[in-house]
Amino acid sequence: MSSNEARAAVEAVWRMESARIVGALARYTGDFPLAEDLAQEALAEALVTWSVNGVPAEPVGWLLTTGRRRAVDTFRRRAARDEKYALLARDLSEELPGADSLFSPDAIDDDVLALMFISCHPVLSKEARIALTLRVVGGMGTDEIAKAFLVPVPTIQARVTRAKKTLAAAHIPFAVPETREVPERLGSVLQVIYLIFTEGSFASGGDSWMRVDLAGEARRLGRVLTRLAPEPEVFGLLALMELTAARFPARLDTSGRPVLLEDQDRRLWDQSAIRRGRAALARAVAAGRGLGAYGLQASIAECHAVARSVAEADWQRIVILYEALGRLVPSPVVELNRAVAVAMASGPAAGLELADAIRSRGELKVSHLLPAVRGEMLARLGRRGEAKSALQQAVALCSNAAERAVLERKIEELARP
Repeated sequence: MSSNEARAAVEAVWRMESARIVGALARYTGDFPLAEDLAQEALAEALVTWSVNGVPAEPVGWLLTTGRRRAVDTFRRRAARDEKYALLARDLSEELPGADSLFSPDAIDDDVLALMFISCHPVLSKEARIALTLRVVGGMGTDEIAKAFLVPVPTIQARVTRAKKTLAAAHIPFAVPETREVPERLGSVLQVIYLIFTEGSFASGGDSWMRVDLAGEARRLGRVLTRLAPEPEVFGLLALMELTAARFPARLDTSGRPVLLEDQDRRLWDQSAIRRGRAALARAVAAGRGLGAYGLQASIAECHAVARSVAEADWQRIVILYEALGRLVPSPVVELNRAVAVAMASGPAAGLELADAIRSRGELKVSHLLPAVRGEMLARLGRRGEAKSALQQAVALCSNAAERAVLERKIEELARP
C-alpha cells in the first residue's frame, strides 16, 4: 500500500470514529487531554505501519490497542510509582483481548456524550470550544478547521492546545455531568453546534457564501446528539439545521453566484431534509414543554419550507414566532429579522420603522445586516437615493465577497432608470 493510500485510510477511519476512539481512551486513562494526544500518536504510527503492512482487519481496534500501549509508555515515563501505570501494566500482562475492553458497546454512547460535554465545557472560550469539538468529536484536521474559519493553521493549533491545557488545569473529569449540571452544559454543546452550522450556512468571510461541508458536520453532530441526549431543544436544533440546509441546493446558481430566497427555485429544495426537519420539530413539540430558541427558529424555517413562494408564506405567524423568540433571547438581530417579517406582513413602512428604531439605539453598528435590510425596505418604498446610500454602507461593512456581490447588484439595479 502506498503512503497516500495509507493516509486516506487513516483519515477515513479517524473522520468516522474519532469520537469513539478518543472517548474510549479517555475512559481508559481518565485523562481527556492525554487521550487526544494518544489518539494522535496512534494515527501517526498507523500512517507508517499501514503503508507497509496494509490496513488491519479491525482498524479501530488497532488504533485503540496502539493508543493503550502508548498510555502505558507515558505513565512509565511519568513515574514508576504511578498507580495508573501499575494498573495499566497489570492489564497488559494479563493479555486482555486487545481493544475489546476499551471499545465496549455499552460504554460507547456515554463516551461520545462525555466527549461532547468536555469539548464544549463552559470553562473554555467560544473559539476554543468550536475548535476542540471539530477536532476531537468531528475528526476534522486543524488545516480543515483553519480553512473553514479563515484563520491560520497555527491559530487553530494554539486554540486546541490551550483548550486541552485549560481542561487539565481545571481537572475536568471525563464523565457525563451530573443531572443538575446537564441543562447548562447541554446548552453549551448546542450553542457550539449552532455556531458551526451558522458559519457553514452563512460564511462570515471569504469568497464563498456557504461552507456546505462545515454545515454538514454540524448536522451530523446534531443527529448524534439527538440519540445521546434526546431532549426537546436538541431536536429543535436538528430541525432548524435540516430545514435550513434543505434550501442549500437552490442558494447558488449554475455560476456559483448567490440566489436570494425570493428568487430560489423551490423545486431544488431537498425534500428529504424538509421531512427530517419537520419530524424533528414534531418531536420537540410533542414533549409538551414549549419550544426553546432553536425550536422557535425551526418553526420559522418550517413556515418557509411549506410555502410555495415567499409571498405565500404565513408572515403573520412568522412575526409572532419572532416576537416569542425576542422575548426568550432578546437580540438586535432577532429584532431585525422581526422587522423583515413585519415588512412582509404589513408593508415596508412598518418594517422600516422597526429597523430605524434599532439604528437609533446604536445597535448593529458594525454589521452589514441593518443597512442591507434598510436598503431593501427603502427601495420598496421608492426612496431610491436613500436605498442606494444604505446599500453602499452595507457593502462597506460586508466581509463576505459573495454577499458583497449581491449587494452591489442591487445598487446597480437602483441606478437603472
